[in-house]
Amino acid sequence: MRRTANETTTATLTRLIKALDKQHPVTITYIKADDTTTVRTIEIYDFTVSSAGDILIKAMDRETGESRTFRLDRLVAYTIHRTAYTVARPAADDSKPARAAGLATVTVLYPVDAPIAARVQLLADTLAA
Repeated sequence: MRRTANETTTATLTRLIKALDKQHPVTITYIKADDTTTVRTIEIYDFTVSSAGDILIKAMDRETGESRTFRLDRLVAYTIHRTAYTVARPAADDSKPARAAGLATVTVLYPVDAPIAARVQLLADTLAA
């Protein structure tokens, strides 16, 4: 189990992006908006950035089978598993706008063979611009 207090946000994000790339589920300890702590096993399918600048993790909750969004800064600890994804993702709905109210989207293009650290740095540079 990795504690987010013991590593940088970039290191946490890099490891979670690797988990997404390899489609490995992640068990997280998370502080909800009401300051209660919860433990969930999730299957990440996307990262976005809110208009307030928070990095959001979009994932399927293994227990409920529903899509959930988690703020990266509210993660307390996480464990990346070596098993495969099992929960079906929501189908893309082309009739809905790509952006939800209050969220900003960022498109970052990088070479297919770019290492994870390079991808995270490109994302950070794009967000800073």
